[in-house]
Amino acid sequence: MKHIIVGTAGHIDHGKTTLIKALTGRETDTLDEEKKRGISINLGFTFFDLPSGKRVGIVDVPGHEKFIKNMLAGASGLDMVMLVVAADEGIMPQTVEHMDILSFLNIKNGIVVLTKSDMVDDEFRELVKEDIKERMKGTFLENAEILEVDSVSKRGIPELIQKLDTMSEQIEEKNENSPARLNIDRVFTIKGHGTVVTGTLLEGKISVDDDLVVYPEKVKAKIRSIQVHGDDEKTAYAGQRTAINISNVKKDEVKRGDVLAAPDSLEESMMLDVKLNIVKHTDKSLKHWDRLRLYHGTREILCRAVPLDKEEIAPGEGGFVQLRLEESIISKKGDTFVVRSYSPMATIGGGVIIDASPKKHKRFDENIIEALKVKEKGELHDIIEEYLKNNSKNYPTIKDIMSYTGAHEEDIRKSLDKLLNENKIFIIGNMYVHINHYKNMYNKVEELLSDYHKHNRLKAGILKEELKSKIESKFKSKEFDIVLSSLEKEELIKMDGNIVSLKDFKVVFNDKQKENRRRMQNILKKAGFESVPTIDEVTGGDVRAKEVLDAMIGDTVAMLGDGYIMDMETYEKAKKLLIDYINEKGEITLGEYRDLIGSSRKNCMIILESFDRNRITKRIENKRVLM
Repeated sequence: MKHIIVGTAGHIDHGKTTLIKALTGRETDTLDEEKKRGISINLGFTFFDLPSGKRVGIVDVPGHEKFIKNMLAGASGLDMVMLVVAADEGIMPQTVEHMDILSFLNIKNGIVVLTKSDMVDDEFRELVKEDIKERMKGTFLENAEILEVDSVSKRGIPELIQKLDTMSEQIEEKNENSPARLNIDRVFTIKGHGTVVTGTLLEGKISVDDDLVVYPEKVKAKIRSIQVHGDDEKTAYAGQRTAINISNVKKDEVKRGDVLAAPDSLEESMMLDVKLNIVKHTDKSLKHWDRLRLYHGTREILCRAVPLDKEEIAPGEGGFVQLRLEESIISKKGDTFVVRSYSPMATIGGGVIIDASPKKHKRFDENIIEALKVKEKGELHDIIEEYLKNNSKNYPTIKDIMSYTGAHEEDIRKSLDKLLNENKIFIIGNMYVHINHYKNMYNKVEELLSDYHKHNRLKAGILKEELKSKIESKFKSKEFDIVLSSLEKEELIKMDGNIVSLKDFKVVFNDKQKENRRRMQNILKKAGFESVPTIDEVTGGDVRAKEVLDAMIGDTVAMLGDGYIMDMETYEKAKKLLIDYINEKGEITLGEYRDLIGSSRKNCMIILESFDRNRITKRIENKRVLM
């Protein structure tokens, strides 16, 4: 089902709140000061039902220039806007500033509502309408209809409702498959219920009992209950204004500007790469290190501007800018924003976030500028490839790529398939890396194996777990197996059980080493079950013999632990006797095993403890069973 949020915009005292009351029958000015002064100070929220049955959420924003910060918080998440212009005054300064803000926030659907139309004569009203049409040229409202209403008599209100209903069909469906994200615009407590936050759910869905996180502090929150337009609901969906009762969170732990979202779905950053446009009607250009007020979602953050592709951005122009923030931000690629001058405060520009977590850039770097152009206008697969080039070391998942791009999962999977077919990415379990990262991993593997073979000429190779710890400790064994299997398939390495070596490496013994190998193998075979010797006992403390024995371990020699070794064939025979016995009897004691192989209690204990370590058996009190 389509969920729609309509907002008001316009100059102070042009009748926004009165218009909403005429549409809904509800008063959105709730503060005593608002009623006393007759102006909106904070955001107002209500709803009404269209003739088609759609329920529309309404956001009433303040028109006074002192409360632009509140207006910006309310404009986040709007689908349509009613630009309210009073017939007796026409376009005023805040009308223009609100229009700039709405344009930068990429709102595409709207209508101009001419209020107080009964207060002026026809000639004056036509002059005002002509002025509105002229001033709307080049904006998203250039071809918008101008509807005349009188909110007191309700003349024109039915026609406005019908027009909103028709326009609602043009609103795109929201992405309900992405991780949930809601910009918080109000926080309060209700006795007996605790902390409540409100906001427009931008994407995803939130259900009762969900475990979410309040960013940027990463406070864990459990959803206790949900209200949408005053009704209790089990689930809220993208595009709905909602009030959410969260448990485990105190009121002073959350504030307007915070983001309620799915765990691990958003990344905190102190910088943003953006495409920023400056309004035409200003005498201020954007220069290096200008201090700005950044408005994103429901939050205001101070920052410094670093133009990347030009010395300064003149009025009416745009450019790539890196914003260096004074506080961390939670955002996503594709999010819109507005900037105002630090002092005196005025809206001077806005744009779209190209990279929500960039590295610090030097100015006028052609490689950086080309990468930003790809991120700004490239196809989805180009954007994903660029993202993986810079973020493969974090081993992103589909969820991470969705969070970065804001795209639907189905579209992302298609783009990943294309990149995979073009051999531009490599998949490790549920993680995706750029092919360059995969090649770098191989180069590191090759370097480590070459060095290992150089210093261990008589060893068949390095243990897989040891190699993993040197290449990527973040990997689980099965993830590292994927990398090694791919390298083996490409005939770059070879594997023998848990031993990894370069493809062409072979252990070569000289005559003396061959003699040592035969001698030690005979000692171990002769020992059988009767004794379990140590490495020192077999080598006699000879360093050269020890080097040969190291090469035999894992091949013809089994390492039992604590320096004890055994002929591999004898060890496998001891294991088979044990398994057959337990399969028949269900369990075995130390004494029973001693009788089974005809050895000493001490030797049997050494062998059995080796089986325990290798997860062949499990000890339960004085008995052992199979794992």
